[in-house]
Amino acid sequence: MPKLPPSRQWLELDVRLCVYLNRAARLEPVHQFFRIVSRLGNSVFRYVLMGALLAVHGVAAVRMVRHMVIVGLMCTLLYKCLKARASRPRPYQVNQVITCNARQLDPFSFPSGHTLHAVAFPSIASASYPQLSWFLIPFTFLIALSRVVLGLHYPSDVLAGIAIGALVARISLCL
Repeated sequence: MPKLPPSRQWLELDVRLCVYLNRAARLEPVHQFFRIVSRLGNSVFRYVLMGALLAVHGVAAVRMVRHMVIVGLMCTLLYKCLKARASRPRPYQVNQVITCNARQLDPFSFPSGHTLHAVAFPSIASASYPQLSWFLIPFTFLIALSRVVLGLHYPSDVLAGIAIGALVARISLCL
């Protein structure tokens, strides 16, 4: 069997991982758990996090919450622009073995906007409130994983979302 070029090997690995993780959604408890996680990752979590910080820390949290809102808007503009340019179809649209197990917000896969926001917001919150990291980091991981398990994204879409979300958060924290 001829050896595939490295770029093709990565694409094949991306699809294989997506198929493997998507199979977990065949189990109803797994399916329901990740649908809930994904739904929370669709801005619900961000709004609750900002509201909780304002409720607990009052005026001291206003600056950081304003920072999170600005970063959220930047992330939304950036990922929508990237999705439109990349126009990568979602995994279930290309591979019949992969099932879609949740509602999609837009037709394209790359990058994962849920993951991008799920990384950016906790990065900013943890910079001001590091004691939240014990909860925010695992929940961020679950949001990223949910996108692949539910058949909405390839692992590379999620990795791109992680990288972009971390970069935007890091740059915003440096400014």
